[in-house]
Amino acid sequence: MVAMTKESLKKNIINISDFSIKGIQFKDINPILSNPEAFQSVINFVDFIKKCGATAILAPEARGFIFGAAIAYKLGIKLVLARKKGKLPGKTYKVTYYLEYGTAILEMQQNVLSTKDKVVIIDDLIATSGTINACLNLIKQSNAQSVGIATLISLSEFANKHHFDNIPLLEIIKF
Repeated sequence: MVAMTKESLKKNIINISDFSIKGIQFKDINPILSNPEAFQSVINFVDFIKKCGATAILAPEARGFIFGAAIAYKLGIKLVLARKKGKLPGKTYKVTYYLEYGTAILEMQQNVLSTKDKVVIIDDLIATSGTINACLNLIKQSNAQSVGIATLISLSEFANKHHFDNIPLLEIIKF
C-alpha cells in the first residue's frame, strides 16, 4: 500500500460548521478512519515517536485513543489513557483545563507510568492546547518524562498557543 501525502490526507477531512456548538469548526476525521490507505498513512508517521525514544503513549479521550492504540501496538510500547473525570477506576492524577468551549477535568491512573517512562502524547487535533497541556501536567504528576507530542490536525488560528517547553511537536496536517 502506498502512503498518502499530507495534502491527500487533508482532503479526507471534512469541516462541519457549528458542531457541536455554534462557532466551532469541527474537523470530521471519519473519512480517514474509514479509508484503510488513509488510516495506515497516519499510523505510519511513527518515525517521530521512535526518534523521541518513547516507552509509552498517552492518548486523551476520545479520538486520541484511536491513533494512540494503533501506534502503541505497531511500536510495541505502553498505551496510557487520559479520560474525563470519573471514567477510570482506582487512584488517579487529575487536572482541570480549558477548552475552546469551556472547562473539563482529565484524569490518568496513578499506577500506569513510572519515572523511567518517556511519553509521547498523541491526539487527533490541537486547537487551544488545553488538552495537551493537561496531558503534560498528568505526565509531570507521575514523574515520567514528556518527550514528544504528535497530532493529526493542528489549527493555525491557535498556533501562538502551540509552545510546549521545547518538547518536539509533530503536526501532520495544518488548517
